[in-house]
Amino acid sequence: MVVDGKTSAPRSHSWTQDPEGVKRNILAAAREAFVEHGFAGARIDDIAARTATSKRMIYYYFGDKRGLYVAVLEEAYSGIRGHEQHLDLTMLPPREALARLAGETFDYHANHPEFVRLVMDENIHYARHIEKSERVQAVNLTALSTIRAIYDRGVREGVCRAGLEPIEIHLTISALSFYNVSNRATIHALFGHDMGSPAALAKRREQVIETVLRFVSP
Repeated sequence: MVVDGKTSAPRSHSWTQDPEGVKRNILAAAREAFVEHGFAGARIDDIAARTATSKRMIYYYFGDKRGLYVAVLEEAYSGIRGHEQHLDLTMLPPREALARLAGETFDYHANHPEFVRLVMDENIHYARHIEKSERVQAVNLTALSTIRAIYDRGVREGVCRAGLEPIEIHLTISALSFYNVSNRATIHALFGHDMGSPAALAKRREQVIETVLRFVSP
């Protein structure tokens, strides 16, 4: 089905027998709309037109636009934190673990520009939509606990300098990865440098890893 130039999933009564499928379908359509238009610009009517269900079901499952937006953000943060948890970093030597974490974080941002756009939009709104989300807060605590475990091992083994906080390492990795996506358009316009080209991504990835390892070095 084509609605206003956009392709939406065909509606089917079978969706009523699969509530989790309905919710996933709504979240996918909502993520697309919020990435394109931000929280302020996205409209429930447009989101409903992209789904295989109805506007009424959106309100039934998520309450209102804010509830839907928060659910999309929760899903987005769960995605990156879940990716980190599957890296088996505890099995690696500390510096190798930090190098892998930095590289994988860089890759995740590069491969999921929609995550960056969602976070940018929420910062425009001063994080007021997620500041009360217990799920987002709980999910993101794993990022710091993972880094703390790696870093503490590194300090004990003498391969990381003492005195750093996990949040400082996290911010360094996150900032370097985030900027490479968030500022890609302006950097290209100002300097003619394509940060998204395969060659630029590969080179910058190496530099990010080197920067993080130098930051924690004794």
